[in-house]
Amino acid sequence: MTLDPTYLEYPMRRRGMDHDYYPYSAMPTRKPVSWPGGKSLLVWPVISLEYFPMAPADKPFRAPGHMQTAYPDYRHYTAREYGTRVGIYRLLDAFEAVGARVSIACNSAIAQRYPALVADILEGGHEIIAHATDMNATISSGMPEGEEETIIAETLDVLEQNIGKRPRGWLSIARSQSFDTPRLLAEAGVEYMCDWVNDELPYRFKTTAGEIVNIPLNHELSDRQIINVQQQSVDSYALQIEDAANWLLGESGDHGGRMLPLHLTPYIMGLPYRMDGFDALVRRLADNPAIAFATGEEILDSWKAQQ
Repeated sequence: MTLDPTYLEYPMRRRGMDHDYYPYSAMPTRKPVSWPGGKSLLVWPVISLEYFPMAPADKPFRAPGHMQTAYPDYRHYTAREYGTRVGIYRLLDAFEAVGARVSIACNSAIAQRYPALVADILEGGHEIIAHATDMNATISSGMPEGEEETIIAETLDVLEQNIGKRPRGWLSIARSQSFDTPRLLAEAGVEYMCDWVNDELPYRFKTTAGEIVNIPLNHELSDRQIINVQQQSVDSYALQIEDAANWLLGESGDHGGRMLPLHLTPYIMGLPYRMDGFDALVRRLADNPAIAFATGEEILDSWKAQQ
């Protein structure tokens, strides 16, 4: 019996991934990017500033870092709040000491519950990226579109009310999206998202509601992955970041300006026995004349101006 040829036909077959969001793009084929000031590498620090409700929501999934033991889980609850009381200020001090401005991925609940902290962030000239309402607002396919739309709208509205401007960027919890997320973000006026991690430079992302840019926020080099999941030391973390920076600097000679994201968590990296190693890492990066620090919106504006 011969198999009907139509059985093997797949109308969405594409080069790269099977979708129309963006075309496949190999690094050697791209027009080189030039960063401001002739820098070869932009380091993009993103600090996740998160509010964990005492009772975790397990649908569609429990957010990384959420409560673990029987209710009330004060051990994890207070450890997370350590980040908003202590750890965040240590990280901000490390960057401000070298004149760096960073991006803060902020739950809207943080803006409501910690207004003085948000004021300090804004006073330092840092950027705030929308990061859902709180750590129960996870997103994945299967949830009603209206529910996701509400999360996005409430997050943006509350942050705008509290910081005086609408965030231009969006980071989903755990970088998790539904099939609707890029379109819903574009409809809400978000200019860039950080959830897709398949590159080291921004790229345009097409939706039926218009265009949004994805600025990839590397997961493998996050402090959560290296320090918490892999149980490595801050010295190992620093070595891997510098190895990545050196490799990217080497590539910049042939491929143009490169980008290195640093995804940081205040209750992980902001502990006192890690800060000496982290401070030293930030200083070494800042001392390299080929490297500069940048916020997400600075990277977005520079990149878009060259496209």
